[in-house]
Formats: sequence, structure tokens, C-alpha cells
Amino acid sequence: MPDSVGHLGPAAFLRIPAEAVVGAAVLPALARRPRVAVAAVSGVLLGAVAVLNALDMGFGQYLGREFDVLLDWGLLGDAESYPEDSLGRTATLAAVAGVLAVVLLLLVLPALAVVRLSDLLARHPGTAARGTLVAGVVWITCASLGLRAGGLPLASDSTATALEDQARRVSDTLEDEAEFRKMARVDAFGNTPAGQLVPDLRGKDVVFTFIESYGRSAIEDPITAPGVDRTLDARTKALAEAGFHARSGWLTSATYGGSSWLGHSTTMSGLRISNQQRYRTVMASDHMSLTDAFEKTGTHDTVGVMPGVRKEWPEQKWYGLDKVYDAFRLGYRGPRFSWSAMPDQYALQQYQERVHGKRPADGRSRMSLLVLTSSHQPWAPVPKLVDWDRLGDGSVFKGMEAAGDKPADVIADTTRSREEYGRSIQYSVTALTQWLERYGGKDTVVVFLGGHQPIARVSGDHAGRDVPVSVVAQDPEVLDRIADWGWTDGLRPAHDAPVWRMSSFRDRFLTAYDSTPHPGKG
Repeated sequence: MPDSVGHLGPAAFLRIPAEAVVGAAVLPALARRPRVAVAAVSGVLLGAVAVLNALDMGFGQYLGREFDVLLDWGLLGDAESYPEDSLGRTATLAAVAGVLAVVLLLLVLPALAVVRLSDLLARHPGTAARGTLVAGVVWITCASLGLRAGGLPLASDSTATALEDQARRVSDTLEDEAEFRKMARVDAFGNTPAGQLVPDLRGKDVVFTFIESYGRSAIEDPITAPGVDRTLDARTKALAEAGFHARSGWLTSATYGGSSWLGHSTTMSGLRISNQQRYRTVMASDHMSLTDAFEKTGTHDTVGVMPGVRKEWPEQKWYGLDKVYDAFRLGYRGPRFSWSAMPDQYALQQYQERVHGKRPADGRSRMSLLVLTSSHQPWAPVPKLVDWDRLGDGSVFKGMEAAGDKPADVIADTTRSREEYGRSIQYSVTALTQWLERYGGKDTVVVFLGGHQPIARVSGDHAGRDVPVSVVAQDPEVLDRIADWGWTDGLRPAHDAPVWRMSSFRDRFLTAYDSTPHPGKG
């Protein structure tokens, strides 16, 4: 069983496994009871490796990385909730039952098979010895000559290699955890006095917005780019007519295909948070987030609008958000759009009515964190923009959702997935920039970016992890502060615009707006 979709084919199963040759030599030499025990354990181990290889394939397709046997079991709950939100509970229960049955069979059937084969070899020792000798000679010959089929070596030791690889990953994870704990305790702005944090943004309402799955592929893929690029250019022009200007570049996300919270926390913390253990470590630390920096100034209220949050969210404390509006606190009475609890346009209108349109009684400005979700896979159905004055409680979307594409139809078609992905990005970018045109002013500063690239089936197997990032404002001094960044004018970053690690953005942003570093431990 290979560990990547690219190697999944008939050739993968036409190889000579070294482990089988060794087993054929060793098992017949054992007494009956130990032979059965060793054979059964070997079969279960073989099935377990197949399960891990399948997980590697799935994680590679969706998250662009291998499965981490220590950290990733918790993500299986999200893997179950995603199809439930997208395809319905009945289909999800059937899929989960099917997966559990396959896993059980993969653990039981190989054990029974190896026990049966070991007994067969023991009953025919002469034939077994000759057959094992021939298989061993053929294996050594194929290995010596480097013979391959379908790009894979005919002489295989993939099971032993897979076990060795898993052991290495466990070791690497443990070492990474210890090293990252040390990194998270150091913060270049950890002891910066409140008066020296973002002084050049005093009086500004700063809005940080993440657009789900908004990656470089949206702007450069031959299927999605034409529509998205037209939208970005048209929205740049519309914003300019409203007095706003933008500059855009690229950030290399810490995640790919999913796990958006890793991209969000990487941007806000200035640390590369690439797995769940790093995320938990940061959330339990005093390492300052970008939102927390504004809260510490005493000049900004901090608010989060999180339509994708549908359960308790203790991370609010680390982010330094005074108040959070989750999916249940935005008053939405319309239909769900697959995974997305509500259209981005509705979430933005609620942000306007509940937050941005109401000035704090003490005259403070606001720092807001918005996470828009309409561009979340499976990109069906994609909402359409309606008149902002007709949004109401969201009931206006009922007919639109019913008439839209069915998630199952889009998921099954790669080309349609790419097309609908592009449409969803166009929708989210247009909704955000229309909100800015309609409600923004001279003191509004918007920073928006993607959390990660879409899944490999949409972005391609070698798409990279870059996401666009834009800073938009009316006040020319806001953009003058980042003039030396070399970013592209407008909402569409040039192909050769600077590419930074996402983890470097926090400190660059703080420095650009005249924050003074005072290193400290968090």
C-alpha cells in the first residue's frame, strides 16, 4: 500500500515485499503457538500500516502534509463534521460506518491471512524453503539492478520503511514541541509599553479580515484566475473612486488546504504555528497577538466576528478580544450554505450594525478580527450578492441556497470545484470591498488575506503555500508607512511581488507603524 495518491495504481501491488520474504523464512521455524501469535501481530501491524498510509494520502490531498500519529487524531472530529455540514448527517453516518468497517477489516483480515499462510508454509517445509529462497534471490537481483515498475522499485521494503518513517515523525514531533516552547517564550515586543505600540494607528479603526482558502491559486490558476483577476482589478478601481487605495503582496502560510486556525494564529502571533501542538502551546502562553497589541494600547476596543465558530472558543482570551460574535450571536435566520453558516455579506452587515457603526462611548477606536467563510470548501452553493438594505435577518437567502449547486455534485468534479472555488473568492472579495466602499471612511484601515491555499485537488499538487495579503486605506500616510515593503499597487499582487513568511508579518506590521521593540518573555 503506497502512502501517496500519485503512486496508487496496479504497479504498487506488483512488487516483492522484503517483509514477506523474511516472514516466510522465520514463521515456519517457530512452534505452533508462538507462530500463530507472531503471525497475528504481524498481520495486525500490516493492516495498521495500511491505515496510516491511507491517512497519509488523505492528509496529503487535503492538508499538503503527512499524518502526524501524535497530534492529528483530534482532527478526525473535524473530518467528520465537515461532510455532515456539507452533505448532511445521513450521508456522513453512512460514510463513517463504512470507514470504520474498512479499518476493522484491514486489522482483522491480514491477521487471519498471515496466520493461514504461516500454517501452510509449516505444513510444506521443503516447498516453502525453496520458494522463499527463489523469492529472496529475485528480491536481491531486483534491488541490485534497481528494477522499477510504474516508477516504484520492484524490490520493496515499504512496510519497514513506513514504520521507520513513523518513528522518525514521532521523534521529530517531540523535539519540535520542546524547541517551540522555547521560541514561544521570546517576544520582540513582549515588554513594549502601551504608549509605544502602533502609535501611528491611533484614531484608526483597523479591520483584519481572513478570507477562507484565498490562495495564490485563485490569482494564477488558469481556470480560476481570469474571473478572480477581473474582480480584483474592478474592485481596485471601485475603491479608488471611493477614495481608497491598496497595496498587496504574498505571505507563505504555515498551513495548506485546511486548519485555518493555524494560519490565523501564525499571522497574529508572529510564530510559525504549523501543527496542533504548537497551536495549543501558543494559546496557553502570554505571547502577544497582534489584536492583543491594540488592546494593550488602551486606545482600541477589540472585537471578533467569527461566523465559523459554533462551539466554545477559549482562544478569545489569547487573542485579546473584548467581545466575540460567533455564529449564534449574529442573528442569522437564513439557510446554511454548506459548511458556511451564513453568507459573508450578511456577516459584514452585522459587523457594521453591531460594531463598526457604533462608536464606543469613551471615544476609543476599534481593532476588529473578521473571519469570512463563504469561500470554504466544498464551494457549493455559492451565495450571490443582494442589495445591502434587503439583508435583514438573512431570510432573503432561502431561495438562493435552494436553487444553488449541490455540494455532492461539485465535490465529485475537479473542474467544477475549481470554477466554483474561483466564484466563491470573487464573492467574498466583492462583499468585503463593497462593505468598505459603503461604510468605510478616512479612519478605516483594512488588512485582508487568505489563511491558506485550497486543497490540492483545486490548487494542484505543487501549488505552494502562498496567499495574497492587502492593506487598504483612505489616509495616504497609512500606505506611506509600508512603501518600502515593495508591494504592488492595488488588490492584485504581481507574480514577482515580495513573498514573506506569514510568521514575519506581525513584527513587520508593528514596526511599520512605529512600535518600539522591547524584548520580553511570554
